[in-house]
Amino acid sequence: MFQPDHLQGRGPLAPCRINSFLDNVDVGDLMVRGNLEAYSCKLAGLDKKLSRSLEEEVMESSSPSELSKSPVGPLVDSSSRKTLIYLILTLNHIYPDYDFTLLRAQHFCKEESLVGIQELVSARLLEAAKVWESTPGLGEEPLTDAVWAGIDEVISLAESDVYSYRSDLESDPFGEKGSVWSFNYFFYNKKAKRILYFSCRGMSKSAIELSQTTDGARYNTDTEGELEADAATSMANDMDL
Repeated sequence: MFQPDHLQGRGPLAPCRINSFLDNVDVGDLMVRGNLEAYSCKLAGLDKKLSRSLEEEVMESSSPSELSKSPVGPLVDSSSRKTLIYLILTLNHIYPDYDFTLLRAQHFCKEESLVGIQELVSARLLEAAKVWESTPGLGEEPLTDAVWAGIDEVISLAESDVYSYRSDLESDPFGEKGSVWSFNYFFYNKKAKRILYFSCRGMSKSAIELSQTTDGARYNTDTEGELEADAATSMANDMDL
């Protein structure tokens, strides 16, 4: 499999603690839901088989221009195709309820400015950072400082290429009802054969509550229907007797 790397870290605010904090942060009208996950790019089993299949499909479906130039590099090169496949496999592992195997190089973007990324992340996590500061045991340093220190410790930013996924807002979690904003970045250290994925979404609390209410009503309706069907079956069996 595409192996998860444990985000233990050595500092007092290790990446695993940051990931746990970002799992579900209440910031008023929104819930911030984040992922900070690292993977070792050592393929085995089903992922290795899928990788071979994807590589063939990428070669067959890519245009001549994509083979010579794409956001992940010229797809005529094996290393560029591997980069694309690692990005796809990462999304498949992070969001198992979705299928990203049809994505191609044009669905990703290579980021050139780390400073620009850091500024956007700081703006999106402004309210979450306030919750972080008021949480005992976490607020010793600003949230974004802890995030970037943790990412650098795991992946080494200076040695990594950064990519982002261009969501179509229809067939992936970034387009879920209630999603107000989102960002996602892949930090790929080719030398270390490791990839780290960092993403956050701002979800409307009212939309989440409505969805939960709807799901609960649907569950109750289904349960009542099953009970009625069971009662009808029982009555029919009694009549047969």
